[in-house]
Amino acid sequence: MTLLPEVEFHEDVRLLVYRPKGRLNKATVNKIVFIVEDLEAKSQEPFNRFFDTLRHDEVELNFRYVIQISLHRRRSYAGRPPVKSAILATDSTIIHYGRLHALLTQGSPINVRIFQEFDAAAGWLRVPIHLLQAQGASKKAET
Repeated sequence: MTLLPEVEFHEDVRLLVYRPKGRLNKATVNKIVFIVEDLEAKSQEPFNRFFDTLRHDEVELNFRYVIQISLHRRRSYAGRPPVKSAILATDSTIIHYGRLHALLTQGSPINVRIFQEFDAAAGWLRVPIHLLQAQGASKKAET
């Protein structure tokens, strides 16, 4: 599978990294859900996910959509091995939607946590911090 420029897959540590920029809306969420589900279908082993939302400059989502996509992910990944999904966010709206997603996937194999610092996310995912940081990113997210 050919990945988009904002997506990396680190086979050695089983980690998908997504660093979008610009507007966070249904189209961008649908795009990464499609990529994740395609990789899940093709992969023999589970993989963790890291979503860096720091370069989003606008959020155009609503509760209904976040609930819908969270329940979809919960159903589509049911019965599979546990995975971790770390969301790096400092925007209060993204944090709020991330927490809603974490709540709605609770009890499923998808364990979602929200982080404001790269090092905390790297520790939880048990991966080197440089895999999470884009070139030129600082150790701590801007608040």
